[in-house]
Amino acid sequence: MESRQLNFAGSIHYDRVDILGVGVSPITLDDAVAMIEHWISSCSRNYVCITGVHGVMESRRNEHLRRIHNDAGMVTPDGMPLVWLSRLFGNDRIERVYGPDLMRTMTAISSLRGYRQFYYGGAEGVAEQLKRAMVAEHPELNVTGLLSPPFRELTAEEDETIIAAINAARPDIVWVGLSTPKQELWMASHLGRIEAPVMIGVGAAFDFLAGTKRQAPLWMQRHGLEWLFRLCSEPRRLWRRYAYIVPGFTFLAASEILRRAMRPSHRPRGTWNMDRWKPDGRTKD
Repeated sequence: MESRQLNFAGSIHYDRVDILGVGVSPITLDDAVAMIEHWISSCSRNYVCITGVHGVMESRRNEHLRRIHNDAGMVTPDGMPLVWLSRLFGNDRIERVYGPDLMRTMTAISSLRGYRQFYYGGAEGVAEQLKRAMVAEHPELNVTGLLSPPFRELTAEEDETIIAAINAARPDIVWVGLSTPKQELWMASHLGRIEAPVMIGVGAAFDFLAGTKRQAPLWMQRHGLEWLFRLCSEPRRLWRRYAYIVPGFTFLAASEILRRAMRPSHRPRGTWNMDRWKPDGRTKD
């Protein structure tokens, strides 16, 4: 069962699905692109969380991060486990909206329509490599700026300098590659201060599209095994993360499935009331 309406821009907007406390947008890649283009044309200001199991589990531990996700203009299902749960909860239409795929698609569209890009994040030199790779594929792409911040907390002066640099570049899209949860915290704290219509947190997409890290094979992505590929690629960095989130998410998801099975209702308990959402996808006060 699904609920939908046409918002004032004529695009379809769907109820969010409650996945362990995080409201995930049950959308397709085309839906995500349509909403981003609407934000650009209307000059509104929004941020997008591209969220998988890691983001959901971090939000379980951090109430502030959970609010950031639920206040986002859009929360796309980055991993197949979120897609599977959403479908199990009655939202058959949902598809995986993977960060690198969204970035590739919006880059191609931006090169045709003149949307200006800004790359914020990545290790030193990665943003430059990303720009070269994207412009090589799309020579008309307009990348108006890029910054790779230091891996430490910024001073107030540094933060103001970065904000000024981004706003001076006048981007339509700010791509944020800081990893979860740092990128979500950054986007939420800079909403309204960054003048771009949309900020999109894509994490490791910077490395994947720049060619500095390998992506998992498609068959592993489709079967929800990308975490295993990344763990094997970077065991020293990622083993603690996955030692917690994989068994933790599996247990919580199984518990939620059992709870819902024990308490049936006329509509999936995972869907969020549409009255809670503004036409642009943000929570009403």
